[in-house]
Amino acid sequence: MAEEIKKEELTQAEELELAEKKKTEVAEGEAETEDKKDKKPKKDRVAILNINTNKNNTILNLTDMAGNTLSRATGGQSTKQDRLKSSPTVAMFSAKKISEDAKEHGITDLYVRIKAETGETSPSSAAHAVVKSLTRDDFKVISIMDITRNPRGGPKKGGGRRGRRV
Repeated sequence: MAEEIKKEELTQAEELELAEKKKTEVAEGEAETEDKKDKKPKKDRVAILNINTNKNNTILNLTDMAGNTLSRATGGQSTKQDRLKSSPTVAMFSAKKISEDAKEHGITDLYVRIKAETGETSPSSAAHAVVKSLTRDDFKVISIMDITRNPRGGPKKGGGRRGRRV
């Protein structure tokens, strides 16, 4: 009989242990669901990146949707050599600076506006390097717009009726 009582006590002790484990598991599960409820979904913050490229330099200007400047970077800030200011490599360093500033402001999505010199057929390779660098830094590029101006007539060419005589 004593053995039967010991077995009953053991089973009751085991049942208590199981009940305590279940309570802690339930409490942990409730804590996880409360954490999920407290966390609000992150709101995507959108900005505009203006890229101005020419033969001598690349200028990046990050603005909010209202047009207020948040950050600026140029190829001249990233290198001391004038011949390298418009290169894609230096443009990537400028894009890195812009991406750090954008992350500080909580920006996740970008509209990109690229402007080259008037009359150029396509923007420089530095602009492509900037966009590629930003997509690698986990920015979602919503749209890329080329806002290069097109010449329409313009001033009359030099020379007379028969052209310039040499």
